[in-house]
Amino acid sequence: MGVPATPALIDHADRRLRFALTRHSDRVKRVAVRFGDDNGPRGGVDKFCQIQVYLVDAHVACVRDIGTDLYDVIERATDRAGRAVVKHLDQSRMGRRTAPNKVTQLQHSSDGATYPTQFKGEDT
Repeated sequence: MGVPATPALIDHADRRLRFALTRHSDRVKRVAVRFGDDNGPRGGVDKFCQIQVYLVDAHVACVRDIGTDLYDVIERATDRAGRAVVKHLDQSRMGRRTAPNKVTQLQHSSDGATYPTQFKGEDT
């Protein structure tokens, strides 16, 4: 998209993504990377890298970064993509968790009534 996809640029993006996503590679279905230059030959802060990471049983993690140097933009975007994947997976795990059982321990009083004293997971 306005920038030639040189083998060096593709290799750089591939290495950075593998490093950022290796820890959760079993949860990644596919990754789409787009980079380019919005303004073309006019120059300016307009080079971009957009990364979409499609996850198993979670939302798609999307990041976009812009800057003047495409290699730096790719580095920042891949780092952010790695953090976004962790965030999405954490949110996915939180959504699947069931509410903790609120088991009540009962305390008997001298008048024969019982009162809750503590819920499971609560500190006394």
